[in-house]
Amino acid sequence: MLSYSVIGTGAIGGYYGGRLARAGRTVRFLLHSDYEYVRQHGLRVDSCDGDFRLDTVEAYRTTEDMPKSDVVIVGLKSVRNHDVLPALLRPIVDDHTVVVLIQNGIGLEDDLQQVFPSLRIVAGLAFICSAKVGPGHVSHQCYGSINLGNYSCPSACFAELLHDIQEAGIKAAEVPYLEARWRKAVWNMPFNGMTVALDTSTDRLLKHPATRQLIYDQMLEVIGAANAVGVDALTADFADQMMQMTDAMVPYSPSMKLDYDHHRPMELYYLYTRPIEEAKKVGFEMPKLAMLEAELRFKAQCLDT
Repeated sequence: MLSYSVIGTGAIGGYYGGRLARAGRTVRFLLHSDYEYVRQHGLRVDSCDGDFRLDTVEAYRTTEDMPKSDVVIVGLKSVRNHDVLPALLRPIVDDHTVVVLIQNGIGLEDDLQQVFPSLRIVAGLAFICSAKVGPGHVSHQCYGSINLGNYSCPSACFAELLHDIQEAGIKAAEVPYLEARWRKAVWNMPFNGMTVALDTSTDRLLKHPATRQLIYDQMLEVIGAANAVGVDALTADFADQMMQMTDAMVPYSPSMKLDYDHHRPMELYYLYTRPIEEAKKVGFEMPKLAMLEAELRFKAQCLDT
């Protein structure tokens, strides 16, 4: 039976790690500001699929104190990937460790593999509306499935990981790696940035004809970039599906909007700069999203002044 460590026990790591622990898996949680609270009171998940609480949590302050696990689930924001993440991983990984990056963006696995050449890496693409609303307290509002793209994990180990996640009651599926990353970007690139640039929520963007059309055009731009880098499975039909899915969602502020509102760094590099660069390498321009990136960089600079 695989053992798990969760790095980043927030809206994502708290939910998926919590579900695995509830299903009887060994799960170790890295915690910072709410370490003492979780040690005393446990982890609470209010979920549209049924609330639950973990009264006893295997909690740690540092990865230096954590034993090695078979699987490390990374739920940290990607702004920490270049400096903090490698230092967190070194004490708890070896050549047999699987690292699941439940993060947004393009190029994450490429960069991590350069730092840890022997690491087994899986991309985790979460389709979930979830937020950390207090110490040791996660609010799961809707959805909750996760797609897994195998970047460099042996097939038998990947199959065991997928089975564990499904056994925990999480809807999970294997998808082609590169397709999975770009498929998630079709939603993330328009909605994360536009909610920040226009200081609004997903439902209001779709209710106004002008912004609804702009969101759709941006989705098509991402699909065009994906096609240009070799992902042929994505078509305009997927943009239609994403629009319909978002219409059905509760009014929602994506993670970048929450980061901006709370004066935290925004995930601009992997969500915008890197995919725009990757598309440009193969001759495809993303003008609408390049403009959005420029606006977001201005907003980010204003936060720092």
